[in-house]
Amino acid sequence: MVFRNLETTTLLYLAILAIIAWTYLLHAFYRDKKIDYKHYKMQGKRKKYDKTSKGAYKFWELERCLNENRCPIKSVVKSNLMFLIGLRHEIEHQMTTRIDDYLSARFQACCLNYNHYIKTLFKEKFSIDKHLSFSLQFSSIEEEHLNQLKEFTDLPQNISAFINGFDSEIPYDVYNDMRYSYRVLYVPKSVNHKGQADKVIEFIPANSPEAESINKQYVLIKEKEKKKYLPSEIVNLMQRQGYSKFNQHQHTQLWKSRDAKNEGKGFGVQIAKTWYWYSSWLDEVKKHCQDNSKTLGKNT
Repeated sequence: MVFRNLETTTLLYLAILAIIAWTYLLHAFYRDKKIDYKHYKMQGKRKKYDKTSKGAYKFWELERCLNENRCPIKSVVKSNLMFLIGLRHEIEHQMTTRIDDYLSARFQACCLNYNHYIKTLFKEKFSIDKHLSFSLQFSSIEEEHLNQLKEFTDLPQNISAFINGFDSEIPYDVYNDMRYSYRVLYVPKSVNHKGQADKVIEFIPANSPEAESINKQYVLIKEKEKKKYLPSEIVNLMQRQGYSKFNQHQHTQLWKSRDAKNEGKGFGVQIAKTWYWYSSWLDEVKKHCQDNSKTLGKNT
């Protein structure tokens, strides 16, 4: 494997280390519960265990551990881990210099989830939060930078496609869950007297007077809502792109054939009595129109 830069090499190692750590944690849990976590095939009534060329047992990989019906991990945490597993596969052969900016929140969630389950499945004394509290960040971020990051303009196509595809397929409540992607806001703190700034990080309740004051005094960088489209807007967009025969009826037939309003697919959301589509569904519609351009009146 050829690495193009140190930054992405480090990210790949982080993903690998996270996967290894979670695998060992679940192996320890299954061992404690007397659950066989080695790969095997049944030959009659006997187990024939899979082994390496050197004769060692082949233990379950992380994905197999997560798919076990006795797995103790919550589904939203599984989504975070499945994202990192898929990401590892994608970045092994495609490198970039900015990928950590897009993914740090997911690694942060992974770390917090790991520490939580150490304490939940075993004992408090095994937790790692007393050894590793907070990391230091050597760069600041402004809203302009955040908007650039969301565009995925400098990621290899396969990686940006994986991130967008994975996010569009998970439920909306999972996407916004801090166990999937841990997002926090840092506001520089100014003080009037020496000794007041002894804490680098201070947490305050979101509904406290202090938080309300911050909201009034600062322009905050916030995770924006996913863009939403009415069905008529999607039809109009396609017609403006030249697909003159694509209409409301055809759009309805398309989403019904794909079961696209199944909330588990993450293509849209019901608000009151109105259904709104996300950009991920608009991409599906565009692909459908491109694949059927002749019948939909597209001039070539």
